[in-house]
Amino acid sequence: MRFTAIDVETANADLASICQIGVAKFEDDKLVDEWSSLVDPEDYFNSMNVHIHGIGEDDVSGAPTFPKIVDTLSSYLADSICVSHTRFDRVSIWRAANKYSLIPIETVWLDSARVARRTWAECARRGYGLRDVCKIIGYEFKHHDALEDAKACGQVLIAAMKQSGLDVDYLLAKSWKPIGLSDTPKDANPEGELYGEVIVFTGSLEIPRREAKDFAASIGCAVGSSVTKKTSILVVGDRDVTRFAGKVKSSKHLKAEQLIAKDQQIRILKESDFKELFKSAQENT
Repeated sequence: MRFTAIDVETANADLASICQIGVAKFEDDKLVDEWSSLVDPEDYFNSMNVHIHGIGEDDVSGAPTFPKIVDTLSSYLADSICVSHTRFDRVSIWRAANKYSLIPIETVWLDSARVARRTWAECARRGYGLRDVCKIIGYEFKHHDALEDAKACGQVLIAAMKQSGLDVDYLLAKSWKPIGLSDTPKDANPEGELYGEVIVFTGSLEIPRREAKDFAASIGCAVGSSVTKKTSILVVGDRDVTRFAGKVKSSKHLKAEQLIAKDQQIRILKESDFKELFKSAQENT
C-alpha cells in the first residue's frame, strides 16, 4: 500500500525542459510526505507552456538545475512504485537525465491513466485525462501545478483501489491486461497507451509520415491531418523546435496554440520525444 506519485511541468515542447517537479508519497491511503521544486531547465520558455502552468523564466531564476535535484528525486522514487498519469512524466524524467548524461533512476512505473481506463467504464475509451478522472472521483485540485497534479494522481490510484478492491501490486498487473473494447476507430490500437487521443504531425520530421502515423496508431492514437477541436497531441519536428526556438511556427502549430489559449487540452511534443514515448510503450507490451 505504499507508492509515490510524480508530475512535472515543462518550459517548452521538449520533454527534457522540466521547470517544476512535484512528488507525493502515500502509505495506507494517506499522504505522508510531499516535495516540490522549481527547476531551471536551461532552455527557453514557450509562451503557451507559460500560459498553461504560469511558470516563466523569472520564476526559475536561481532555481536548481535537474542535476542538482536528482538525488532528492531519487530518494523518493528509487526502489518504489512510482505513479504518473500517462507516460509523459516518465519520459520527461528519462529525457532530462539523458540530457545531462545522468544514470536513469531505477523505479517501477505505474500509469494511473491505464488503471483508470480499466476501473471506470466511462473513461475506458476517452476522457481519462487527470482532470476528467478527478471529476469522476470527486477530487478537486489546482491543475498544472506539479505538486497538486502529483497528489491528484495519487488520489486516482487510491480511488481505483477502493473501487476495484485491489491493492497497488494487483493494479500494476491489471494495467497491462487488455480492456477488450470493440467498435474501435480504424487503425487505432484500443489497448495502446494513448487510445482515444487524436494526434497531428507538423514540420520537418526525420521519419516518414507514414511511419509516424503507424507508430501513433500502434499506441492507440487516431491520426488527424489538421488541427481541430478534436486534436489532443501535436508532434513538431525537432528541427522546427530547436532551430527557431519556438519563434517560427507552422500554421498547425499556431492553430494548436490558439486552441490552447481557449483552454483546449493539447500537448505539443518534439518528434524525438514522441519516438521515445513510442519506444517506452513498446517495451512494456
